[in-house]
Amino acid sequence: MTVQDQRLAEVQTPALLLDEAKMTRNIDRLAAHVGGKGVMLRPHLKTAKSTDVARRVLTDGTGPATVSTLAEAEVFAEMGVRDIIYAVGITPDKLGRVAALRDKGCDLSVLLDSVAQAQAVAEASARLGQAIPALIELDCDGHRSGVAPGDPVLVEIGRILHEGAAELRGVLTHAGESYEMTGRDVHRALAEVERAAAVGAAETLRAAGLPCPVVSIGSTPTAHAIEDLTGVTEVRAGVYVFFDLVQAGIGACQQDDIALSVLTTVIGHQQQKGWVITDAGWMAMSRDRGTAAHAVDQGYGVVCDEAGQPIPGLTVIKANQEHGIIAAREGYEGEVSDLPLGTRLRILPNHACATAAQYGAYHVIPSAPGAPLLTWPRFGGW
Repeated sequence: MTVQDQRLAEVQTPALLLDEAKMTRNIDRLAAHVGGKGVMLRPHLKTAKSTDVARRVLTDGTGPATVSTLAEAEVFAEMGVRDIIYAVGITPDKLGRVAALRDKGCDLSVLLDSVAQAQAVAEASARLGQAIPALIELDCDGHRSGVAPGDPVLVEIGRILHEGAAELRGVLTHAGESYEMTGRDVHRALAEVERAAAVGAAETLRAAGLPCPVVSIGSTPTAHAIEDLTGVTEVRAGVYVFFDLVQAGIGACQQDDIALSVLTTVIGHQQQKGWVITDAGWMAMSRDRGTAAHAVDQGYGVVCDEAGQPIPGLTVIKANQEHGIIAAREGYEGEVSDLPLGTRLRILPNHACATAAQYGAYHVIPSAPGAPLLTWPRFGGW
């Protein structure tokens, strides 16, 4: 056995593995790309959900950061992060938790895209005696929520915040359609659409006599591809820390950049069907099939040996709750008997966020050769 094999042999499967060296390489690459253009990077911590990972992603541990749940904001604020955007549309019932975090010294801002939300934030700010900062979400590509470019409601929302008891912090957009497109050139073009929408909205607000100090854009594909950041104050991205098969499939990374994998054990075979059965079903991998529409459908994940090297021609074709089914496709030259009972394998996930959400901890393979495995806790909830 190799040293790495000996360490992994002590881990019960299925387990979530994190390659620290690949993670660090991913973090450094985007930090250099965005920082080299003179713009602040605001990492999204929704995939990580780990203070250990956050300490490695954030420059000094205090921010700036992006979150998708108030549970994330609370955990990271307790860790010492002081600048956070809660980047999911706010509802009135959550504003008490927002105010409580701000009372503890965390500059937490909220996101909204409607008059009703703006009124709720302004009313809560007046009631609670603090100006809750809000960013207006923009819909730059028809992917999800946000104010459409050119919609006059943008200024109306801005006035409610600014002239009420709240704070108009700026604008924010997310090029979600970039996850549906393949290739760096396409991502670069979408990044410019994203930038233009945000900068244009900021100019509209300023022309109306309203402040817009923050112009926030970002998605993992566009953050890596963008060249022109004129008028932008910050770039957000999250899954780039780990990457996954969806990101590799659209050309945002290489398969070798994927830092996250699921360690699994062969528990049986169906010889007549050519199947290998493992203990990592959809409870371990998630049901995400994000590569189904790609040029290469990776099933429920790419099969690797225990050292993390892909085994060409093997994929997880089906997943039941606790059973994963591996089968060969064109290019595999072996037999299912080549993977006997007890064989340890790693599966690269389609969607890092969804797969990681199934686990309470990362088993971290340290960058230092031969160093013992580390355990970094994860948390969940909203």
